[in-house]
Amino acid sequence: MLKLKYRLLIICLSLFSVSTYAQVSSIQNIQSRKILSLNGKWNYIVDPYENGFYDYRHDPFDQSKSGSGGFYDDRVQKDKTELIEYNFDLSPQMNVPGDWNSQSEKLELYEGTVWLRRKFNAQPETDKRYFVYFGAVNYEAHVYLNGKKLGIHKGGFTPFQFEVTGKLKAGENSLVVKADNTRKPDEIPTINTDWWNYGGITRDVFLAELPAHYINDYKLQLIKGSNNTLNFVVKLADATAGQEITVAIPELKLEKTFTTDAEGKINQQFQWNKINLWSPEKPKLYAVTIKSANENIQDKIGFRTIETSGNNILLNGKSIFLRGISIHDENPLLAGRLRSEGDMRMMLQWAKEMNCNYVRLAHYPHNEEMVRLADEMGLLVWAEVPVYWTISWENPATYANAKQQLTDLIVRDKNRASVIVWSIGNETPLSSPRLSFMSNLAETARSLDDTRLVAAALEVHREGNTIILNDPLGEKIDLVSFNEYAGWYWGGTPSEITRYSFNIKYNKPVVITEFGGDALGGFHADENTRWSEEYQEALYKNQITMLSKIDALRGMTPWILTDFRSPRRQHPVYQNFWNRKGLISETGKKKKAFFVLQDFYNQMQVKYK
Repeated sequence: MLKLKYRLLIICLSLFSVSTYAQVSSIQNIQSRKILSLNGKWNYIVDPYENGFYDYRHDPFDQSKSGSGGFYDDRVQKDKTELIEYNFDLSPQMNVPGDWNSQSEKLELYEGTVWLRRKFNAQPETDKRYFVYFGAVNYEAHVYLNGKKLGIHKGGFTPFQFEVTGKLKAGENSLVVKADNTRKPDEIPTINTDWWNYGGITRDVFLAELPAHYINDYKLQLIKGSNNTLNFVVKLADATAGQEITVAIPELKLEKTFTTDAEGKINQQFQWNKINLWSPEKPKLYAVTIKSANENIQDKIGFRTIETSGNNILLNGKSIFLRGISIHDENPLLAGRLRSEGDMRMMLQWAKEMNCNYVRLAHYPHNEEMVRLADEMGLLVWAEVPVYWTISWENPATYANAKQQLTDLIVRDKNRASVIVWSIGNETPLSSPRLSFMSNLAETARSLDDTRLVAAALEVHREGNTIILNDPLGEKIDLVSFNEYAGWYWGGTPSEITRYSFNIKYNKPVVITEFGGDALGGFHADENTRWSEEYQEALYKNQITMLSKIDALRGMTPWILTDFRSPRRQHPVYQNFWNRKGLISETGKKKKAFFVLQDFYNQMQVKYK
């Protein structure tokens, strides 16, 4: 019944006017096209009552007969008799990309609507198409150009764009975004999370210029189970048959030309026997060119295989241990989201210093640049959508939202060799509606990409000294991947947790997606004193002893690389709105447990050489 409800909802959604919503599929590698950056200083207006969106009867201005009346009109007073109760020109500015919480003290805990405006100059050409692109806006974005609504996007971590061909002015243009990070029970994620709800335009914004007939999407990856058969997929923006598309990798002396079918698509396979496979030890990326009559797209792509066999995870046919760590998209040293390549490289370099070959980018899609850096630096990636804790499992609109976010993630990152796992959620409680919801997401992931593993961070329960994993979702996914917090939320002191053993239902590779405990950096005591570095150190030592009892253990991503901000964490001395489970403090200092995990990973590197 639930599956039928979801299918009916998706049919209904497909009937809606496409002008209302962001383009369903983001343009692949849009950053490589001709772009004008709209990053920088944006004027903003804080609007907790949404006066700029609703009239006094609480009807949206943009749905009125005139479509005008809101702040998006970006009006200025032309004579002294005019009544205008806002002014972007005189309003403060914030940096984009960036969140408002870290840029204004009075907005640190603010959740609601903020209007942001950027003026820019353009000289549109008649034979070109133009798109306004956003890397991410948290959470619901209403976008307007020159007072006209372009559309709406929901989801705080996935890219979207609106076509503005024919809507751009020659000269100055006004782009206005109503960003609303209000938490709601039927959204993805829902009301209850354990990270800071950073609002605003948190990733890049630009205007992209494309030819009239452009390549909307492409994929170049090895097919499942093969190290020499490539699948080349192209989708034009329009159904133009007979268009020649050439894919070339000069280093491999590879050049192939294919012709689009009646739907403007190419889906071809071919063998090439000289490929050096990508791995963490040798993260080989090839310069790839995809050419049409109108475009010359450049990308860097690596090729590798990933699969499971019994209890093993096989990377390029060889058993591997995933020496990982979890990461949030947040800079511990400078408040706010990771804003630049420097921020992201710092985080991944810390993981490399721990001798990681793997990172879990939790609990939502991270910046595309982060994944590209993982490609370059040789770090395998678990990529996740924010189906987190208790979702509205029986609401078809909630499922449609989750499915769209998962689709957007896979479409964006399918050419990245580093990504080996699509994760459909984290710590979701057992129920029949939840199983149907999550099973459908797993099917969606496989239908979009059958070359990677599908997983979720499951939960365990306990009977006596036995930790039990028998979640029925385990049948639908490729890894026995679960969170457990022995020694912190249950199980006694660190020295007592080694009495536990595991009863795991499924004969699949086991990857522990979370374990850990809080430590305030620089606070030292004995190993039984909560919040001390010594407690966390002892917890990690005993966790490793306990987890090593699992014969099928093939990886872990303890929680977490660095301390991160969370409104849930309120102890005034030890937390002060910080989750202190990081192995690196908010000052960048490595805690004692960092070196425990580093030593274990050194051992695993030798064992799985």
